[in-house]
Amino acid sequence: MFKAILIEKDEAGYRASVQNLDDAQLPEVPIGGVTVKVSHSTLNYKDGLALTGKSPVVRKFPMVPGIDLVGTVEASAHADYKVGDAVVLNGWGVGETHWGGLAQKARLHGDWLVPLPSAFTPAQAMAVGTAGYTAMLCVLALERHGVKPSDGEILVTGAAGGVGSVAITLLAKLGYTVVAVTGRAQEAEYLKTLGATEVLDRAAFSNPGKPLAKERWAGAVDSVGSHTLANICASLKYRGVVAACGLAGGFDLPTTVMPFILRGVTLAGVDSVMCPRPDRLLAWQRLGQDLDLTKLGLITHQITLAEAIPTAQALLDGQVRGRVVVDVNT
Repeated sequence: MFKAILIEKDEAGYRASVQNLDDAQLPEVPIGGVTVKVSHSTLNYKDGLALTGKSPVVRKFPMVPGIDLVGTVEASAHADYKVGDAVVLNGWGVGETHWGGLAQKARLHGDWLVPLPSAFTPAQAMAVGTAGYTAMLCVLALERHGVKPSDGEILVTGAAGGVGSVAITLLAKLGYTVVAVTGRAQEAEYLKTLGATEVLDRAAFSNPGKPLAKERWAGAVDSVGSHTLANICASLKYRGVVAACGLAGGFDLPTTVMPFILRGVTLAGVDSVMCPRPDRLLAWQRLGQDLDLTKLGLITHQITLAEAIPTAQALLDGQVRGRVVVDVNT
C-alpha cells in the first residue's frame, strides 16, 4: 500500500483526496517499465489546475496528479536503470494521462526518466522541478539564438513564480542584466535578492499596447502570454528574442507581424513536456553548473502531501512565491 492524491470525477463531481492505494492499482507500462519509490514531488501551475479542476488538464480518471517526481528505482524492466538508482521525471503527460508524482510510488516508462544529477539532493531537484527545468530551457533558447549579456537587458515576467524565480537566478549568475515583472509589489526585495536589477509592475504590460514600442529588451523569458507577450514583442530590440513558455495571463496573442518583419525579432516557443531526452539531459547538466544553490532555498518552501490540495488554489491565486516542494512521505 502507498499514499497518493487521487483525483476522481463522477456524478458526485470533481474531487481530490489523499488515499491509500494498492500497488496493484499502479498503471501498467507494456515495455521498459520502472517502479519508483518517490521521495518528493512539486506543485506547478499545471498541478494547481489539475487539483482544483479549473482547467481540463486531467484527461483520464481516476488520476494521481503531479508532473514532477524524484525517487529511487524499486523495480526495473528498462536496461538503463537498476534497483536503487536515483531518478527524476518531468512532464511526458504524467499527472495528465498517466499517474504522476504526488504519491509515494509511481510506475513509469524508463525512457521518461533521467538520472538524478549529483549536484542536487532529491529535495533540491524538486525545488528545481519542471519550473526550473523550463527556465533553463528558456535560457538555452536565448543562448541558441545568440543573445549575450553584452546585448542588453533581459525581461522576466511572472517573476515571483517558479519559472520566473529560477530564470532570474540563472540569468543573473550568467552575467545578464535582468529586469523582473510582477503584480506583487511586496516581492520586489525578494526578486532583487535573486538578481533582478529593477522590478516593474505587470500593469505596464497587461493591457493592449502599440504594434511597435520603443526598443528596450535584448531578450525575455515570458510565462504569461496574451497582451504581456504581445507588448514584449513590440518592445524588443532589433533581432531580440523572447522565450515563451506559459499562459498564466491567457493563451491568446494579440500582436501584429510588425516586430517580426521590421525588427527581425524571434518568438521562441519552449515546451518542457515532450522535450527530447538529449535536451533534458543538457538542461539538467546546465542547472547543476549554473544555478546558485544558495539561492534555491530562498525560492523554495516544503509542504506535506495533504497540504498540496489547499495549496493548489493559493498557487493559482498568485499567493505562492517561488517553488513548492512536496514531501510525499509526510
